[in-house]
Amino acid sequence: MDVTGIRDYRPVTLVIRGAGGEPVAGVDGGCWGGTCHIRALWVDERHRRQGLGSRLLAAAESAARAHGCVQVALETHSFQAPDFYTRHGYEQVGQLDGYPAGGAMHYLRKLLT
Repeated sequence: MDVTGIRDYRPVTLVIRGAGGEPVAGVDGGCWGGTCHIRALWVDERHRRQGLGSRLLAAAESAARAHGCVQVALETHSFQAPDFYTRHGYEQVGQLDGYPAGGAMHYLRKLLT
Protein backbone atom coordinates (compact mmCIF):
# COMPACT_ATOMS: atom_id res chain seq x y z
CA MET A 1 0.00 0.00 0.00
CA ASP A 2 2.93 2.33 0.50
CA VAL A 3 3.83 2.12 -3.18
CA THR A 4 0.35 3.14 -4.39
CA GLY A 5 -0.66 5.33 -1.50
CA ILE A 6 -4.08 3.64 -1.55
CA ARG A 7 -5.07 2.70 1.98
CA ASP A 8 -8.82 2.17 1.61
CA TYR A 9 -8.95 -1.63 2.09
CA ARG A 10 -12.36 -2.89 3.24
CA PRO A 11 -12.99 -6.59 3.91
CA VAL A 12 -16.09 -8.19 2.41
CA THR A 13 -16.98 -11.35 4.30
CA LEU A 14 -20.53 -12.67 4.45
CA VAL A 15 -21.78 -15.95 5.90
CA ILE A 16 -25.18 -17.65 5.63
CA ARG A 17 -25.91 -19.96 8.54
CA GLY A 18 -28.23 -22.93 8.77
CA ALA A 19 -30.96 -23.48 11.35
CA GLY A 20 -28.42 -24.84 13.83
CA GLY A 21 -26.07 -21.90 13.36
CA GLU A 22 -23.62 -23.80 11.17
CA PRO A 23 -22.20 -21.99 8.12
CA VAL A 24 -23.77 -23.27 4.90
CA ALA A 25 -22.46 -20.65 2.47
CA GLY A 26 -20.08 -17.73 2.42
CA VAL A 27 -18.12 -15.23 0.41
CA ASP A 28 -14.77 -13.70 1.33
CA GLY A 29 -12.93 -10.89 -0.35
CA GLY A 30 -12.00 -7.28 -0.02
CA CYS A 31 -12.23 -3.88 -1.64
CA TRP A 32 -9.12 -1.93 -2.45
CA GLY A 33 -8.18 0.59 -5.11
CA GLY A 34 -11.60 0.63 -6.76
CA THR A 35 -11.80 -3.16 -7.17
CA CYS A 36 -13.49 -5.79 -5.06
CA HIS A 37 -11.53 -9.03 -5.26
CA ILE A 38 -13.52 -12.12 -4.29
CA ARG A 39 -11.13 -14.76 -2.98
CA ALA A 40 -13.74 -17.42 -2.27
CA LEU A 41 -17.44 -18.10 -2.71
CA TRP A 42 -18.64 -21.37 -1.25
CA VAL A 43 -21.99 -23.13 -0.83
CA ASP A 44 -22.28 -26.43 1.06
CA GLU A 45 -23.19 -29.19 -1.36
CA ARG A 46 -26.46 -29.93 0.48
CA HIS A 47 -27.58 -26.31 0.06
CA ARG A 48 -26.76 -25.75 -3.60
CA ARG A 49 -29.36 -24.85 -6.22
CA GLN A 50 -31.30 -22.76 -3.68
CA GLY A 51 -30.01 -19.34 -4.79
CA LEU A 52 -27.55 -18.89 -1.93
CA GLY A 53 -24.58 -18.34 -4.22
CA SER A 54 -26.50 -15.76 -6.23
CA ARG A 55 -27.56 -13.97 -3.04
CA LEU A 56 -23.99 -13.88 -1.73
CA LEU A 57 -22.61 -12.64 -5.04
CA ALA A 58 -25.24 -9.86 -5.20
CA ALA A 59 -24.48 -8.88 -1.59
CA ALA A 60 -20.74 -8.74 -2.30
CA GLU A 61 -21.39 -6.59 -5.37
CA SER A 62 -23.59 -4.29 -3.28
CA ALA A 63 -20.84 -3.97 -0.66
CA ALA A 64 -18.34 -3.25 -3.44
CA ARG A 65 -20.52 -0.43 -4.76
CA ALA A 66 -20.94 0.96 -1.24
CA HIS A 67 -17.13 1.03 -0.91
CA GLY A 68 -16.77 2.90 -4.21
CA CYS A 69 -15.58 -0.01 -6.35
CA VAL A 70 -16.07 0.10 -10.11
CA GLN A 71 -15.46 -3.61 -10.69
CA VAL A 72 -15.37 -7.05 -9.09
CA ALA A 73 -12.59 -9.51 -9.93
CA LEU A 74 -12.30 -13.22 -9.14
CA GLU A 75 -10.74 -16.48 -10.22
CA THR A 76 -12.40 -19.86 -10.66
CA HIS A 77 -11.20 -23.19 -11.99
CA SER A 78 -12.79 -24.85 -15.01
CA PHE A 79 -14.14 -27.61 -12.73
CA GLN A 80 -15.73 -25.07 -10.39
CA ALA A 81 -18.19 -22.40 -11.53
CA PRO A 82 -17.18 -20.30 -14.55
CA ASP A 83 -20.70 -20.64 -16.04
CA PHE A 84 -22.28 -19.47 -12.76
CA TYR A 85 -20.31 -16.24 -12.93
CA THR A 86 -20.93 -15.58 -16.63
CA ARG A 87 -24.68 -15.97 -15.97
CA HIS A 88 -24.28 -13.17 -13.43
CA GLY A 89 -22.65 -10.77 -15.89
CA TYR A 90 -18.97 -11.61 -15.42
CA GLU A 91 -16.64 -11.63 -18.41
CA GLN A 92 -13.52 -13.69 -18.77
CA VAL A 93 -10.42 -11.51 -18.99
CA GLY A 94 -7.81 -14.27 -18.86
CA GLN A 95 -7.22 -17.99 -18.70
CA LEU A 96 -4.32 -20.09 -17.48
CA ASP A 97 -4.45 -23.49 -19.15
CA GLY A 98 -2.99 -26.49 -17.37
CA TYR A 99 -3.91 -25.26 -13.89
CA PRO A 100 -4.61 -27.84 -12.69
CA ALA A 101 -3.37 -30.39 -15.22
CA GLY A 102 -6.21 -31.05 -17.65
CA GLY A 103 -8.09 -27.93 -16.53
CA ALA A 104 -7.77 -24.16 -16.45
CA MET A 105 -7.96 -21.17 -14.14
CA HIS A 106 -10.41 -18.53 -15.38
CA TYR A 107 -9.95 -14.87 -14.48
CA LEU A 108 -13.22 -12.94 -14.51
CA ARG A 109 -14.49 -9.46 -13.82
CA LYS A 110 -17.72 -7.55 -13.75
CA LEU A 111 -17.92 -3.81 -14.26
CA LEU A 112 -20.22 -2.18 -11.75
CA THR A 113 -20.72 1.09 -13.62
